[in-house]
Amino acid sequence: MVRKEIMEIGSLAPGERPHAVMIPYPAQGHITPMLNLAKLLHARGFHVTFVNNEFNHRRLLRSHSADTLRGLPAFRFAAIADGLPPSDREATQDIPALCYSTMTTCLPRFKELVVKLNEEAEASGGVLPPVTCVVADSAMSFALAAARELSLRCATLWTASACGFMSYYHYKDLLDRGLFPLKEAQLSNGYLDTIIDWIPSMPKDLRLRDLPSFVRTTDPDDIMFNFFIHETAAMSQASGVVINTWDELDAPLLDAMSKLLPPVYTVGPLHLTVRNNVSEESPLADIGSNLWKEQNAPLRWLDGRPPRSVLYVNFGSITVMSKEHLLEFAWGLANTGYAFLWNVRPDLVKGDDEAALPPEFFAATEGRSMLSTWCPQEKVLEHEAVGIFLTHSGWNSSVEGICGGVPMVCWPFFAEQQTNCRYKCTEWGIGMEIGDDVRRTEVEAMIREAMEGEKGREMQRRVQELRESALASARCDGRSMRNVDRLIHEVLLA
Repeated sequence: MVRKEIMEIGSLAPGERPHAVMIPYPAQGHITPMLNLAKLLHARGFHVTFVNNEFNHRRLLRSHSADTLRGLPAFRFAAIADGLPPSDREATQDIPALCYSTMTTCLPRFKELVVKLNEEAEASGGVLPPVTCVVADSAMSFALAAARELSLRCATLWTASACGFMSYYHYKDLLDRGLFPLKEAQLSNGYLDTIIDWIPSMPKDLRLRDLPSFVRTTDPDDIMFNFFIHETAAMSQASGVVINTWDELDAPLLDAMSKLLPPVYTVGPLHLTVRNNVSEESPLADIGSNLWKEQNAPLRWLDGRPPRSVLYVNFGSITVMSKEHLLEFAWGLANTGYAFLWNVRPDLVKGDDEAALPPEFFAATEGRSMLSTWCPQEKVLEHEAVGIFLTHSGWNSSVEGICGGVPMVCWPFFAEQQTNCRYKCTEWGIGMEIGDDVRRTEVEAMIREAMEGEKGREMQRRVQELRESALASARCDGRSMRNVDRLIHEVLLA
C-alpha cells in the first residue's frame, strides 16, 4: 500500500504534487544531510523548496554557480534573513549568536516565505503546487511552530547522533540535579569526571566530560545550554523525527528516543541512501551543499598510493584551534613518516584569516603530504589509499568514516563531538582520543598505533563490521529507504 501510494505521486501533474519546504540549521554539517533528505523526497515525486539563510545562500552561489542554485522546476532554493548583521566572510557564523537569533527572529520570516510560496502557486494557474508540509532541522523549531500555525504537516530532521540527542535532552536533568552550572574550580579539578549513570540506554560509566561540551560553563543563562533544552523539547511539535543513522548502529538509543519523541525514522547513512536511490542521471546529482569550493586534486593525489597508507585529516567546518595546537598537529603528522592529506580551512586558526604553517614543515613532508582547503570527503574516505581518519568527530564525518571502513583518531572540539568520540572509542571500538591539550608526541604515537598496532587492527575489524551494516541499510531495498517511504506515507501525506 505504501509503495503504491508513493508511485502515484510521480504520476501527478506538477501543480498537484506534495510540496515540502525544507529548512536546515545554517551550518555545513546540517545543510548536507537536509539536502540529501530533500533529494530523496524529490526522487519520490515531491516538489521541494530548500531554504537557507541569506548568508549561506550567498556562500553557495560563490562555491557552486548561479545555474545550480536556480534549481529545477520542482526543486527550488529560497532564503530568509537570520537576524544577524550582513557578512561575506568565508567562515561559519558565530554559533551562539546564530542560535539566539534564529530562535527569536525567524518565525515570522519563515511564515512570510510559506505564505508567499502559496501566493505564487495560486498565481501560477496550476503550474506550481501549494505548500503541503514542512521538514525542519531540529535546531530550527520555529519552523515546526510555523507549520502548526499554518495547519501544515511537519517532520523534523535530527542531524546529529542519537547519543547526542539523548545527552541534550537530559540537559534539564543536570540542572534539576544541581550538576549545572559548574563552579569555576570544577572546570579543572576533576569534577568533569563525575559519573552520569541515569540517562536511559547510555553507558553507566558515562562521565560529565562525555556529554556535549556546553555543560562546561559557569553561566546558568548560557545560550547554547538553554538553546538545546528548548529545541529538543520542541521536537514534540513534529509528527515524525528523521535521524541520520541506522538501526544496527544505534538500536538501544533509538528505543530510548522512541519513548520521548513522536515516531522516529532512521534513514541513514543518508549519503549512501541517496547514492543508491537517486539516479546518477538525475539533474539533482549536480546540486551540492558545500559552502567552500570543493577541490578534486586530493583524489588524484591519492590515486596510485598503496592501500591504507595515507592518513586523512579534517577537523570539519566549525573547529578552530590556537596556532600552538596547529603546530603540534603539524609536527605530530610530520614525525609519523606517513603520507597524509590535510584539509586546512583558511579560518582554522582562531582569530586569524589564514592558517599558516612554517616552511620547515613543508620541507620535512615534501612528497608525502598534500594540503587542501575543502575536498569531497565521502570519496576521500572511500579511497583505498586512506587508512586512518584524524577527525573532530562531527556526526557527518563519523558516519562517512564508518561507511569508508576507516578507523578514527579523534580530537573533539565542541557540542556533541565529545559524546560521539566516547561512543567511537569505548562503545563501538573504532576510535582513539587525543587529549584536549595537543602534544606532537601523543599525535605521533596514537597515529602509529592506529595505523599498524594491535589496537589499530582491532579498530579496523570493528569498523568493517559497522560498514557492512551501513551498506545493507542504505540499499535500494534496504530499511532506510523503506523508512523514507513510511515517513512520506505516515507523516508527510497523512
